[in-house]
Amino acid sequence: MKLSQFRFNLKDEQIAQYPTKYRDDSRLMVVNKKTGEIEHRMFKDILEYFDEDDVFVFNDTKVFPARLYGNKEKTGARIEVFLLRELNEEFKLWDVLVDPARKIRIGNKLYFGEDESMVAEVIDNTTSRGRTLRFLYDGPHDEFKEALYKLGEAPLPHIINRPVEEEDAERFQTIYAKHEGAVTAPTAGLHFSRELMKRMEIKGINFAFVTMHAGLGNFREIDVEDLTKHKIDSEQMFVEKEACQIVNKAVDGGKRICAVGTTTMRVLESASATDGYLKEFEGWTNKFIFPPYDFTIPSAMVTNFHMPESTLLMLVAAFGGYELIMKAYDEALEQGYRFGTYGDAMLIISK
Repeated sequence: MKLSQFRFNLKDEQIAQYPTKYRDDSRLMVVNKKTGEIEHRMFKDILEYFDEDDVFVFNDTKVFPARLYGNKEKTGARIEVFLLRELNEEFKLWDVLVDPARKIRIGNKLYFGEDESMVAEVIDNTTSRGRTLRFLYDGPHDEFKEALYKLGEAPLPHIINRPVEEEDAERFQTIYAKHEGAVTAPTAGLHFSRELMKRMEIKGINFAFVTMHAGLGNFREIDVEDLTKHKIDSEQMFVEKEACQIVNKAVDGGKRICAVGTTTMRVLESASATDGYLKEFEGWTNKFIFPPYDFTIPSAMVTNFHMPESTLLMLVAAFGGYELIMKAYDEALEQGYRFGTYGDAMLIISK
């Protein structure tokens, strides 16, 4: 497959800038891979497509407030700092992106907060935009993290072209988020409300939770036409024994297994064994899924409508079939579906 095969014309007004009032009130396009049928429903109707003992697999990563703004010493220049991950707890070292990067050199100090009480020093250049910061903070680590996160805001992707608002702190997070470490939300999971999940439980649907700390690699542009030459960033993932037991029981019973989101799908495919079962896993994956690809475990998938030429769209096309998914996207554009992080959802049923 070529990059240009995933190009389509998306107007700015079809990129959702706000979530729906209620999580499960978004639209749902249902795509049946076997029949080629496309239906238009509401997200809360998803319940109708699953039965007792079917399994939904969720990514329970938790987004932290990764974007903060500081001022450079002497000049006072405003610098955006995007926290990627903590490198060393003892020395308070963080891997970050800075913007504008040209203004930031090793040895520079950055000041954060209205009283500029949080200070960081640049100690390394890692990439053109990447830096290593050492935060100069005297106090326990928990206290430092709390102070740092108070300065940050929900790291909405730049396709949401507006200031971050108070409600974003809650809405850019799934209701089942548990393990902190993501810098972007697993967006398919944002549609699930407590009420909907309760109704799913009552119907006898089972839940399995895995963890993948979604990173900014999901938004990185692909700069090669030949997709086999593209490498995606590694992301940390965890699959525990309980999730394996729930999923593998459904495999044995021939039940429908639904991956909620592209991150969950990559976890399932990274941790599946050749015998078709899910195995325990702790580590990193840079698995890049694009058509053609044979999936091992999932028989259904929930996902949002993704940007043109994105790795997320490529994974969805691999699962649903390239021609059918691109046809579904044409229909979504015609029907006014909302794209992106806060947009509408698609359910793909493969068998």
